[in-house]
Order: sequence, then structure tokens, then C-alpha cells
Amino acid sequence: MWNWETVREGLPLILRGFEVTLLATVLGSLLAIVLGLGIAVLRRTAGPWVTVPLRAVVEFVRSTPVMIQLFAAWVLLPALQPLVIGITVLGVHYATYTSEVYRAGIDAVPRGQWEAAKALSLPRTRTWFAVVLPQAVRRIVPALGNYVISMFKETPFLSVITVDEMVHEANTFGSDHFAYLEAFTLAAAIFLVASTPTSILMRKLEKRLAH
Repeated sequence: MWNWETVREGLPLILRGFEVTLLATVLGSLLAIVLGLGIAVLRRTAGPWVTVPLRAVVEFVRSTPVMIQLFAAWVLLPALQPLVIGITVLGVHYATYTSEVYRAGIDAVPRGQWEAAKALSLPRTRTWFAVVLPQAVRRIVPALGNYVISMFKETPFLSVITVDEMVHEANTFGSDHFAYLEAFTLAAAIFLVASTPTSILMRKLEKRLAH
């Protein structure tokens, strides 16, 4: 049966796990957003000796489960802290998706913008950062936000490499106190409270940018 005293006792531990979950989400998302942009630009500008192996790596990462990637990195890199491994793997995994989002945004920039930049003899770097990317990013912000939410909901996978994220802490508390119902309900409620406002914001932003 539900026990409110157990909830009160377990909440601080689960909130401590939420801090780890939030940290992994924020840092992993930053890595995914920056690395995804780099991948998208390289695939558009570099020669085949870069783009062909890069495409193969991207497809490999996208086609394998993130849990297996986490476990493999944990086994192969024992000197690194599990949280560092988790953030890096999540960031790289989602970078393969954000790179496709960036690619779609870049392709949506009108060809005339590229031609105008070329007619003005703008350097390639300035063309990208002053003309192309500002227009592309405006179109893809909602999609990037959705991937951040997805990463947040996949942080429980970090428990397989012993990261003390929220679900791991809920499982530990539930095991120690024979209170899995209260522990996992708390974790689910925190996930819901944290992700729902962000989802609503992304939908509003998408509608606003569509006009």
C-alpha cells in the first residue's frame, strides 16, 4: 500500500538523483548540438575522404542501441568516470540525429542566399556563420528541443554503467525499503513535471517560428 512517510523519506535521495539526471541532460545536449553542427558542416563542405567514413560512423552510431554503446564505452574506458562516459555517449549518440536536423535546416536555406553571399565575395566562414546558419537554426530550434527532451527521458540508461541518476536512486531506495511503488512513482512524477512544460514550450515555439 501507498505510504506517504516512505515518500517523504525517499524524496531527498531521488531529487539528488534528479540533479545527476539534469546535469547529464544539459551537458549531453550541449555536446550533441555542437558536435551535430560540426558533423553537418563537414558532410557538406569536406571531400569524400572525410565524408565517406564520417557517414559510416554516423550510421553505425544511429543503428546501434545507446545502452550497448554505454556498456561498451564503460568496459573499454575504465579510467573514465561513469558519468563522463554517460554524458559523452549520450552526446555523441544524439549528435548523429541533430546533424540530420542541421542538414535539413541548411538545405532549406534558399539558394539565392548562397549566391548573394558569393556575389558579395564573402569568405566561406562568414557565409556560414552570418548568412546560412542563422536562417537554418531558426527553422530547427523546435526539433533540437525535442531531442533534448528525448535525451532527458533516456538518462535512466546510465544506470547500466552505475551512474547514480534518478531511476537508479529510485531503484536503490525501493530495494532498501521494499517500496518500489513509491520510489518509481516519485521518479515518474518528476520526469513528468520536468518534461511537460518543456514540451509545451517547444510546441509553442514551433508554431511561432512557422509564421
